[in-house]
Amino acid sequence: MRAQLARVDAVLVQALIAAALSFAHIHDIAMAAGQDGWKAWAYPVSVDLLLVAAWRRLRSGTGKTAAWCWFVIAITASLGANVATAGLLDLADVPAWLRILVAGWPAVAFLGGTLLAHSTPQTAPAAEAIDDQEDDPEPPPEPLAPNLPAIEAPPEAPPVPVPAALIHHARKVAAEHHTRTGAPIDTPTLRARLGVPAPMAEAIAGHLTPTGS
Repeated sequence: MRAQLARVDAVLVQALIAAALSFAHIHDIAMAAGQDGWKAWAYPVSVDLLLVAAWRRLRSGTGKTAAWCWFVIAITASLGANVATAGLLDLADVPAWLRILVAGWPAVAFLGGTLLAHSTPQTAPAAEAIDDQEDDPEPPPEPLAPNLPAIEAPPEAPPVPVPAALIHHARKVAAEHHTRTGAPIDTPTLRARLGVPAPMAEAIAGHLTPTGS
C-alpha cells in the first residue's frame, strides 16, 4: 500500500512540475507577443483546458477523430511554447507570425472547447437502437406440429388369375346373351351365369371382346 502511494505521489509531483513549467512558458510567450496583464495568464489556462477536454473525449471512447485533432492542436501549442522559450526565439523581438498565432488562439480554443463539450457522440444512435431492441419483448415460440405418421396408400389388389378355358366358356355365354337379348352381357349377369366370385367375374369381363362386353 505504501509503495502504491509513493508511486502515485511521485507521478502527481511530476505532473504538477510539468504543468507549472508549461504554464509559465505559455505565459512568457503570450507576454512577448504583446498580451500583458491578466490576458497573459489566461492563455496557459485556455491551452490546458482544451488539452483536458480533448483527453476526456478520448477516454470516453466517442468522437475520437475530433478529440485527436484538438488534442494535437493543444499539445502543439504547449510544446511550441516550451521549445520557443528554450533560447531558440528572441522574446524581446518575436516575429509577426507568432503574434498572429497568439492573437488568434482564443477563437481557436473557444471553437475546440465548444465542439468537444456539445457535440453529440457518434455512437449514441447505435446505443439507443440496442436499448430499443433489448426493450422489445421476444415473440413466443411457435408450437411445434406433432409428428403425425404418414398415411400410406392401400396396396393395389393383385390381378385375379383366370384360366383360359373359363375365359373361352365366358365368351360363349356372352355371345349367346348378346344373340338372345341384343345387348352386351353385364358383369353381375356374367357372374350369375358362371357362378364365380365378383373379383373373378370382373377379371373375366376384362378379357371379353367388345361384342361380348
